Amino acid sequence: MFTARMCMTLFTLMIEVDRLGYNLIEVNHLISFVTSLEMDMEVVVLPGAQAIAERAADAIEAVLVAKPNAVLGTATGSSPLPLYDELVRRNQSGKLSFKDVTGYMLDEYVGLPVDHYERYANFMERNLRSRTDMAPGALHGPDALNPDPQAACDDYERALAEAGYADVQILGIGSDGHIGFNEPGGPLDSRTHLDKLTEQTRRDNSRFFDNDINKVPTMCITQGLATIMEARKLVLIATGENKAEAIKHLVEGEVSEQWPATVMQRHPDALVLLDAAAASKLSK
Repeated sequence: MFTARMCMTLFTLMIEVDRLGYNLIEVNHLISFVTSLEMDMEVVVLPGAQAIAERAADAIEAVLVAKPNAVLGTATGSSPLPLYDELVRRNQSGKLSFKDVTGYMLDEYVGLPVDHYERYANFMERNLRSRTDMAPGALHGPDALNPDPQAACDDYERALAEAGYADVQILGIGSDGHIGFNEPGGPLDSRTHLDKLTEQTRRDNSRFFDNDINKVPTMCITQGLATIMEARKLVLIATGENKAEAIKHLVEGEVSEQWPATVMQRHPDALVLLDAAAASKLSK
């Protein structure tokens, strides 16, 4: 799967190939070479959550300073919380502004009422939007209350496309390698879609629902892997030993539908930030 940027590069390459008259074998070599140049996943192991938050905030700050009206892709869960605290600190100190930033969430549970504490729209409101100068209404998510879920998916994908997709996308990773709510076994070229949460994901997330898996929703709307890959930059945060196996596959494994995050290996600008525990199964 190629990103839009890769496709443009390859299109330009093919024009040059046609002009110069390379044969098919030479063309395939050139395509492989250019594609390999565009894929660059930086993996950094840091002392702990605060160091990770600061490094991630540096990457996001660089994007927002260069483009004050940037599109910020947000993630939920426990992993990005120190990052959001760091971004809020920089905003409140006057170092960083969110005034013209637009946010787009990765996913949302289906079936939770509007005022539910664990609804992701509420999570992002209390952890980032309301604590910064980001404008009310500037943070968007899929309409998981729409009685027509497919229409909600199509509407959200269209909104993301019209916004130009994320300039920088924050990501976490599940113990089974999911990003967003793209569960193992799903297609690598997926767009925003309705998905069923695996028992593993529901078990992992039950800590937010009184440790009762029966309270965890079974369905969600999530950006697809191809949608996520449209972002200009990816910043993934992983901490804790329970993420180590997923990180080993992400960094050292083959790209596979069974470990959805491995698709990041094909992204031209991906930053993976780990603590020692999350990196503990890496061979190098």
